[in-house]
Amino acid sequence: MKRLILAAFAVLSMCPVMAQDKVEAHLGADFVSSYLWRGQEYAGVSVQPMTSLEWKGFNVGAWGSFAIAPQKKFSETQEELDLNLGYSIGGFNIGVVDYFTFGGTPFFRYGNRYQSNHTFEANVGYDFGFLNVNWSTNFAGCDGDTMDGKRAYSSYLQLDAPFTLGKIDWTASLGIVPYRAEYYYQDISSGFHINQVALRGDYSIKFPHFELPVFAQLMANPSSQHFFYCFGFTLKAL
Repeated sequence: MKRLILAAFAVLSMCPVMAQDKVEAHLGADFVSSYLWRGQEYAGVSVQPMTSLEWKGFNVGAWGSFAIAPQKKFSETQEELDLNLGYSIGGFNIGVVDYFTFGGTPFFRYGNRYQSNHTFEANVGYDFGFLNVNWSTNFAGCDGDTMDGKRAYSSYLQLDAPFTLGKIDWTASLGIVPYRAEYYYQDISSGFHINQVALRGDYSIKFPHFELPVFAQLMANPSSQHFFYCFGFTLKAL
């Protein structure tokens, strides 16, 4: 799997690209009423900073989530740091992500899936404009087991369909777990299932000298039979 990812990056780096010649930097943070991801709720009110660099289709960045007021109903780990590396050309994108949750295990302890709080994921997708399709698979680090006790290579398929209605930019999403994956531990299914049906609306409030992007999201998980609602806003420095 690691060799396949490296080979893909090598091939793509030789492709001609129509992208910016200068490095672009992005810095900002989301403030959310709850941390929702792939049909699950991980924390309550949180601040989620991000920073990234982009150059000729390549991008590298960091994203975090830190609970402002940790709640007992969630796991003790309500802090997260993700590092990502990716490449895109046209509508095609490929990348890897290192998800790290703060739970007492040192950051630089990688080990196997029982001794590390890191999860390494490879992802690939294509944006058709009317539909964005992304497939993700865990290939190293913390992950679940198969019935035989082997690494599950937990995977996820997400479909996003953007549209505009009433001056608001909407995104309808469908999340699918294709086979048994302990990684999505809040679900109750042991096989193929839909764990996310969501609708998100984005709108930018205009002020005299700046704009404030706000968003709201409704998310249902048919597997766990839970329903979530989240509201947030974004502050951007660059």
